Parts: sequence; structure tokens; C-alpha cells
Amino acid sequence: MVCHAEPVEASEITIMNYKIEENIRIDKWLWAVRLYKSRSLATDACENGRINIQGMRVKPSRNLKVGDVIEVKTPPITRSFIVKGLLAQRLSATLVKEFVEDITPPDQLKILEDSRWQKTVYRDPGEGRPTKKDRRDIEKLIGD
Repeated sequence: MVCHAEPVEASEITIMNYKIEENIRIDKWLWAVRLYKSRSLATDACENGRINIQGMRVKPSRNLKVGDVIEVKTPPITRSFIVKGLLAQRLSATLVKEFVEDITPPDQLKILEDSRWQKTVYRDPGEGRPTKKDRRDIEKLIGD
């Protein structure tokens, strides 16, 4: 009985069922490590200048290297990540930690947390302009 092994491309390696590549596009990697829900969203982020490497905007086709520091602008903050491994396929969120490290400064995370707790005032459509009493109630609620 002769066993024929399939040839393996030099740019693609499988370790523990993870498809790891030597050259991978940044849009594909951003999707694979779950920073974006779809690859097209990751591509749009690159094209719109929300992804930087070493302070420079990148195109979606840019190849990544292990050790690159990626800055992702998600208003109101900019998050920073270190590339620890090059993934070719999407993994579960628990396994992604082996391929990316979040190095976002704590002050940026504080800004994000503060913006989540920011009070907003909602008025039903058609209620019109707030009365003087409504305005005072809103100011009391907000604390201004």
C-alpha cells in the first residue's frame, strides 16, 4: 500500500488545525482575529484610513509581519494591537489570544468606558420643542 502525501505550499502551514501563512493581507488578518465582523468591513476600514501601521495608513492588500503594531481607530479612541501570529482563517474568540495582543493604553480604555456611560436624553418624535419645565428637568438629569 502506497501513501501519497499532498504537496504543501511553502507559504502555508497548518499547526494544530490552524491555517497559518507567511504572507497574509491585513484585511484578512483583521477579520480572522475578530477585530471586524466581516472581511469587507475590514477592507473598508483600511480604505478609509482607520488602520495604521507605524503611523502610516495602509491599503487592504498590505502584507503583515509578526511583531507589527497595528492601530485601529474606533471613535472615540484608537486601539493598538501587536501581531503575534499570522492567521489565514477565522478562529473562536478564546483561541485568538495566541495571535494578537491588545496594547491599548489604559487612558484610551477609560475614555471608551466613560463614553458608554454618558447620559443621553431621548425625546419621542413629534413631541416638539421642549418647554421651559422640560429643559430644566433635562438639565437636572444631566447635571449641568
